[in-house]
Amino acid sequence: MEKLLFVIGQIVAVSPALKTAICNSIKKEIFKRKEFLLSPEAVSNKIYFIESGLARGFYLKESSKDTKDITTWVMKENEFIISIVSFYSRQLSYEYIEALEDITAWSISYERIQQLYQTFPEFNAVGRVLTEKYYVQSERRSYYLRTQTAEERLRSLLTDFPTIFGRVKHHYVASLLGIKPETLSRAMKKKI
Repeated sequence: MEKLLFVIGQIVAVSPALKTAICNSIKKEIFKRKEFLLSPEAVSNKIYFIESGLARGFYLKESSKDTKDITTWVMKENEFIISIVSFYSRQLSYEYIEALEDITAWSISYERIQQLYQTFPEFNAVGRVLTEKYYVQSERRSYYLRTQTAEERLRSLLTDFPTIFGRVKHHYVASLLGIKPETLSRAMKKKI
């Protein structure tokens, strides 16, 4: 919980009353590797802060030939995870959130976040800053996928997450980069 409070405290001064409200609103959750935090056809009702572990977001793309598993993001400790579209629109999710490692996380419900926004106007700054941060990350991923070569995307990823290959399966990394596993292998051999 201290890590979460530290991250929030970096965004806004946390009054004793807000700290108490946050502590009373969050719940510690443990997920085992390969366990789902969210599956399609459910509404994303929680935001999670990863204290330890690693998770990925993905969806399944079906075609007449097969079903592909498309990784859209990977998040590690000290990051927030959420199915953005489902959480904010209150609609059924189309994505999965899966634990890639055992995860210890702190969660807060949609309803409780709305109450904190109403009760503590300064907490709105937390929501705004985090939304901006993750929107920028999403835009960068989209830009990289559209404009960079496989090698450039790999270089960017390794700059942002240098330990990814020790923690994430290669085929998930390839999917995240929008390339085939064999293309990833060739890119890695070029001494990025």
